[in-house]
Amino acid sequence: MAAREPITLVTGYDYTTAQIINASTIDAILVGDSAAMVIHGYDTTINATIEMMVAHVAAVCRGAPDKLVIVDMPFLAHRHDQRHTMAAIDTLMKAGANAVKIEGGRAHVDIIRYIVDSGIPVMGHLGLTPQSVHQLGGFRVQGRDKIAGQSILEDSKLLAEAGCFALLLELVPALLAQRITKHLLIPTIGIGAGPHTSGQVLVYQDLLGMNPGFKPKFLRTYLEGFELIKSALDNYATDVRTGRFPGPKESFK
Repeated sequence: MAAREPITLVTGYDYTTAQIINASTIDAILVGDSAAMVIHGYDTTINATIEMMVAHVAAVCRGAPDKLVIVDMPFLAHRHDQRHTMAAIDTLMKAGANAVKIEGGRAHVDIIRYIVDSGIPVMGHLGLTPQSVHQLGGFRVQGRDKIAGQSILEDSKLLAEAGCFALLLELVPALLAQRITKHLLIPTIGIGAGPHTSGQVLVYQDLLGMNPGFKPKFLRTYLEGFELIKSALDNYATDVRTGRFPGPKESFK
């Protein structure tokens, strides 16, 4: 595809965060099923439900009316029959989403084509697909050998042909991501996929350094959020305990 300015995405899960993103130069928000882990404390994304995703996407859409909002289809939500799948998507879209993201390759081509033909934009997702973490043997880089890489490339072509408007590539070698990007007419969005994709996405809490114990190779933090917020909370607690808060400025006459 022709060179153009890279696309920027970040995850968002709540109204306050969405307001901040809405005021930024970020292009789009992904309401990821990573909310199950980041917000709700589960070990994987499998615990995300349609109800959970509806609550998060509705809050984000109220806070970021000027951004493209993409929402994850949660675990197995698109693996039921067409009626149940479309009912789930109908609920997510009526909550405010502009598009849905579906994990997986060739096994999902038929339902993706049906969804797209129904007028709903779909983003694909290949490489590490967290909903399949148990099948993949953990959170690890995918497509390292020639056969696995070729399979991901072939799946990317199938998803593009099925009508996906973009493709997220997660935890794949940079050269494989570059090869896929060159083969497709749709944009690719990378997370742990090197610098040659059409754009990048990071988890909001990760790039702000909110979890100091999480430091994967692909992550760059732009703020020491954990320490800054902890320090603010400690300062507040100290002011209360020493009688400095509330003071005259914060009291009513």
